[in-house]
Amino acid sequence: MSKRANKRPRAVMLGIGLDSDGHQRVTTGPNFALVGGTETTHEQMTEKAIKINEKLADRGKRLEDVSHEEFDDIAHAVGLRRHEPERN
Repeated sequence: MSKRANKRPRAVMLGIGLDSDGHQRVTTGPNFALVGGTETTHEQMTEKAIKINEKLADRGKRLEDVSHEEFDDIAHAVGLRRHEPERN
């Protein structure tokens, strides 16, 4: 059996700050990577990623253990909201 077959699937949150103040910011954690953004934006992304992980821990789950719907509920609980494009 290959090494890859023995590994559990992993899930990673990726945050990209699209605003900039000239500094390059990168923050990583066990299940997230955050890049870009102004100091304020990057700080907000970091806070949300940490809060999501706290909520996962409260539920006794890891990111790869939750459904899309449960992740959406957790993300909403920490103040994130899904962007819905305008329909023409």
